[in-house]
Amino acid sequence: MKIIKSALAGTLESSDLLVKVEPHDRLEIVINSDVNKQFGQQIRQVVEDTLARLEVKQGLIIIDDKGALDCVITARVQIAISRAAAEKAQWSQLL
Repeated sequence: MKIIKSALAGTLESSDLLVKVEPHDRLEIVINSDVNKQFGQQIRQVVEDTLARLEVKQGLIIIDDKGALDCVITARVQIAISRAAAEKAQWSQLL
């Protein structure tokens, strides 16, 4: 999927995260989290896996995490990409 515009998904409430997506010439993931030392690698892995499933190869992905579970991270990344992409994701990519 190609990111053509900026988009947001999520909140900055406890146990959630805010995902910001913008067009960019390469794939860059920035993670800001209060629990980065303990779970930063896991958060990054969930984001990378989700982007791979959606076939995202370029874009700036900024994650502001407030303790979200993996399923919430996946859902928020999916919806932010869907809002920012030129085409809509197929259901098989989201499952």
